[in-house]
Amino acid sequence: MTIYAIGDIHGHSAQLDRALRLVERDGGADARIVFLGDYTDRGPDSRGVLDRLVGGLAEGRNWVCLKGNHDRMFERFLTEGRENDDRIKSGLSWMNKRLGGPSTLGSYGLGGEGAAFLHAANGGIETLASYEIEGDLLDPQEVVMRAREAVPQAHLQFLAQRPIHHGEGECLFVHAGLRPGIALEDQDEDDLLWIRDGWLEDTRDHGPLVVHGHTALDAPEHYGNRLNLDGGAGYGNPLVPVAIEGRDAWMLTEKGRVPMVPAG
Repeated sequence: MTIYAIGDIHGHSAQLDRALRLVERDGGADARIVFLGDYTDRGPDSRGVLDRLVGGLAEGRNWVCLKGNHDRMFERFLTEGRENDDRIKSGLSWMNKRLGGPSTLGSYGLGGEGAAFLHAANGGIETLASYEIEGDLLDPQEVVMRAREAVPQAHLQFLAQRPIHHGEGECLFVHAGLRPGIALEDQDEDDLLWIRDGWLEDTRDHGPLVVHGHTALDAPEHYGNRLNLDGGAGYGNPLVPVAIEGRDAWMLTEKGRVPMVPAG
């Protein structure tokens, strides 16, 4: 059985459409696809990405859509008004352009520019001071309320209901990775969504082939014990879908399959 996987999309709906066409060309309209999360932020059309995924699930498409750390940040902003996450060592706010909150809100018609921040009052944790929407300078509470009005309930429900991991065939799919040496049922959700240190350099066999994204590369890579499918679409690179059969994988291109040879 072939399982297709698509890494971090980051608001690039046109790239998602292209990736879905490549998958359908290789595996047909009912191809099994696992999406690894980070559907929102940085790119220009987070709303369009969520529209396609929500619509596909509603149509009964053979898809699994996992949660990414950016999806959780967007969800928490909407439900709790939170703009910071303890795993962001820099203290940046989700409303910083580097993380992409303004571009996500912009896709719902809520500005896209004008974020401002305060630092001194809270130990260097970046905090939204004001945000301009249609010429109005809004305070943080007003921005959250406008976002709640603009984001469809179906999008919020989608974000809230995403699973954190998915096992199928010889693979374990997860957004960021695992804490090595810890059983899956004992893993910390924050690690599954955010981990890099202690994970990326670990070469041991984790049992299943771990298929993840989160850490941007120039293109997907096979490391033998894991596949990293974040090819940097959030930074302007193409979104490259991958076909997986057992522990073997191929990138899908306009010219067909390209084998992924384990590094080293």
